[in-house]
Amino acid sequence: MKKGYFGEFGGCFVPELLMPPLAELDRAMRDIMPATGFKAELDGLLKDYAGRPTPITSCPALSRELGIDLWLKREDLLHTGAHKINNTLGQALLAKKMGKRALIAETGAGQHGVATAAAAARLGLECTVYMGAEDVERQSANVRRMRLLGARVLPVESGSRTLKDAINAALRAWISAQSTTHYCFGTAAGPWPFPDLVREFQAVIGREARAQMLERTGALPDLVVAAVGGGSNAIGMFHAFIPDASVKLVGVEAGGSGRPGCLNSASINLGRPGVLHGEYTMLLQDADGQILPSSSVSAGLDYPGVGPEHAHLAKTGRVEYAVACDSEALDAFQRLCRAEGILPALESSHALAYVLRQAGAFPKGSRVLVNLSGRGDKDMDIIEKELGL
Repeated sequence: MKKGYFGEFGGCFVPELLMPPLAELDRAMRDIMPATGFKAELDGLLKDYAGRPTPITSCPALSRELGIDLWLKREDLLHTGAHKINNTLGQALLAKKMGKRALIAETGAGQHGVATAAAAARLGLECTVYMGAEDVERQSANVRRMRLLGARVLPVESGSRTLKDAINAALRAWISAQSTTHYCFGTAAGPWPFPDLVREFQAVIGREARAQMLERTGALPDLVVAAVGGGSNAIGMFHAFIPDASVKLVGVEAGGSGRPGCLNSASINLGRPGVLHGEYTMLLQDADGQILPSSSVSAGLDYPGVGPEHAHLAKTGRVEYAVACDSEALDAFQRLCRAEGILPALESSHALAYVLRQAGAFPKGSRVLVNLSGRGDKDMDIIEKELGL
């Protein structure tokens, strides 16, 4: 496979001024990350600070109701409440080893911003987070958390005022600050080497889950499901299972309101190949190649593109990509809360919604593993508004 690409997808399509820091990062991945000392320090942070390993949890009530053996990989139990801390601790440590003194980041639902702020505080780095103005409003609790952790949060008013525009702003800021600053990219997308870098730091999810399923059930899962926006939690979960032909992998994109003609975030299912944020991937775009606005009740899935490795896995057929709409995710949120006493993030609720919808088509007793990528505390304002609680 050509370096920087997953099949035909990937690459590094950025202004010339961004090539030096990306090349520096590529060298750091080659020279610093494989070192025993780096691995040991990161493992210590993940264990003693973030709370790894996270458990897998059986869902007895839903399993009985659905006729399957349902399990959750509990990334919601990590420090800061989501899988994002796996990546930010890795990138923050790498940045420090590279001699950087500050981090910049983008965020949608706010979880990556919170995790970046926490990692920066832990490792003594400055932190600035760019966040779409609409997301600042609908994820206000996470904005407060970022500021309490010492980060500067800058609302982005341009474009759709969501994640896409926050990434644009962060990339522009990196150009002038590259000598002292690392861009802590939040998902397995963007220009090379970010898709590979983020996947490497998130792959711990799947490695743990694979071993835990074998230990707890004596077998691999029949089906592994994860929500897909940019795609970091999903690629982190899927990576360890890709060689296992017996394991079906399903990524679930956000279908928005689900009404014909309405906006959505299903880039793989409804998009076409194109270039955005330095990568060639599947995008929501019009006939002239202009990026279309995305829409989802979940801020973390509200993105018009997807990581290039997911685009490749879809094209090769190794992973199936389905769609769940807002109403299905909200219903799944409520059912998990009431059946199992677990409050999922709205991102993860999309993955669970697929399982609830398709369970009747699974063979009875199928072992199904869902990546619960984060907890739903951050979504309570949205939940109250949408469900009238």
